[in-house]
Amino acid sequence: MAAATPMSPWGSGTPDIVVGPLDLAARVDEALVVQAHAFGLSQDEIDVRRHIVLRHLDDPGARSFGAVAADGRLVGFVYGLPNSRTHWWSTVVEPYLRVTGSEDWLDGSFVITELHVHPEFQQRGIGRSLITTITDTADLPRSILSAIDTDSPARGLYRALGYQDLARQVLFPSAPKPYAVMGAPLPLRRRG
Repeated sequence: MAAATPMSPWGSGTPDIVVGPLDLAARVDEALVVQAHAFGLSQDEIDVRRHIVLRHLDDPGARSFGAVAADGRLVGFVYGLPNSRTHWWSTVVEPYLRVTGSEDWLDGSFVITELHVHPEFQQRGIGRSLITTITDTADLPRSILSAIDTDSPARGLYRALGYQDLARQVLFPSAPKPYAVMGAPLPLRRRG
């Protein structure tokens, strides 16, 4: 497993944040607090997501990394796993990818399941460090993810890393906003 690394390689200005392997099962409640702040989740949504995260972690290919402040507080996390067409996410996005001729991205891809940084720590390179660290450990040729289909800082980051839209206006059951499915070859693009 990769060793923890300080944030400074990308000039984030956040040298007191360390990105490294995370025992997400042990820190799931802390991670969901970060996600709730970053994504605006209700307590009911947090309760549902807790079960989903723990179920995903049962996959032997699942891995997670965290961004931890000097005081030990978890300020960001990412987790993912090799994609399978049997996963719920894949069954939802497959028809959209088929329409765009991108269905083959469901095979041989590492899916970024969740990536969240607490709002107080955003725009410091933490999300970039988390996603590049986790994908650098993937033994697959590419990565896929879904993000709310708006022109957001998250989508800007994904584009800067080499992700391109594979399908847009993807509707997930009970999600109020449409998503975009994005894919990138690995390793992810680095800054100049």
